[in-house]
Amino acid sequence: MKLSGQNFQVVRSAFEKSYKYEKEGDFSHALDQLKEVYDEDSYEINLRLGWLNYQAGIFTESIAHYQRAINLMPYAEEAKFGLILPKAAMGKWTEVVNLYKEILEISPNQTIANYRLGLIYYGQEAYEKAYLHFKKVVDLYPFSYDSLIMLAWTNYHMGKSREALILFEKSLWYFPQDPSALEGLKLLGEGN
Repeated sequence: MKLSGQNFQVVRSAFEKSYKYEKEGDFSHALDQLKEVYDEDSYEINLRLGWLNYQAGIFTESIAHYQRAINLMPYAEEAKFGLILPKAAMGKWTEVVNLYKEILEISPNQTIANYRLGLIYYGQEAYEKAYLHFKKVVDLYPFSYDSLIMLAWTNYHMGKSREALILFEKSLWYFPQDPSALEGLKLLGEGN
């Protein structure tokens, strides 16, 4: 979308008012500001409308705007991460998994997508799949607590006691009184 100086100021003002209303929790007026300047070819407006509709609990509209943003900029991760929000809120977990996979096709080392996909697989007790994603994050961020503890528990559930022990201990270096790591060590017969 190419904007003239006047149109730029109008859209800028609409965004500014939209943020003000959002901060006040008034999503209806926040949405109205952008609807007044809506351009179907604007990635930014569609992205923002996706977010505001999600915040307002209008998930089908949120999905439509996020999808429009994705269609406009297919390699952009932020619109895909945004689309995950209303899909998850609606319990469309297969679609959520597919969106994380799409992100990882473009950015295989994307740590947020790897971690969250690992969490989904862990919750499904698909530990081998979860392991691959948590391991990738720990390889990139070896001292990241969330990933360490999840990789520890994943190893535990896969019967890899030695690996789990090491990871639970490393988790305690990060968070010395971590109840989760202490519980893991206790289950492994190593707790004090």
